[in-house]
Amino acid sequence: MAMNVGGDPGEEPSVMAAINTTPLVDVMLVLLIIFLITIPVITQHVKVKLPHANNLPTVTKPHEITISVTRHGAIYWGTELMPSSRQLLRRIERVAVEVPQPAVKIRGDRNADYRYIGHVLYELERGGMVKVDFITEPSAKELGAR
Repeated sequence: MAMNVGGDPGEEPSVMAAINTTPLVDVMLVLLIIFLITIPVITQHVKVKLPHANNLPTVTKPHEITISVTRHGAIYWGTELMPSSRQLLRRIERVAVEVPQPAVKIRGDRNADYRYIGHVLYELERGGMVKVDFITEPSAKELGAR
């Protein structure tokens, strides 16, 4: 790093265009040292054995409905193909009045257009269903953790 001490005698002094970063570096080093000293004090905690969480496979309960949407937009109620939106809506309206209302689990193909899933959600809303979940596969990261 060079330093400009002065110009030729008799010349008018010019404005220095370089930024002096030495004070900035000094302040940052002091802050870094302060943080390194205080972090262990802040993170003290009581040693306990935490429980391990296991992701259990989905078990279909009798009061749950599974709606599957294929890649090409075909809609299945359980294993039964729903040929039209009208039939799907009628089925939803019959089930929506049950007490307690069953939960609906949507299994959408990963390559399906979102409009197909959105259509099913729209019909569920029109039919009065409140509890809707999506079923997904665990990621490779989650599978490797087991």
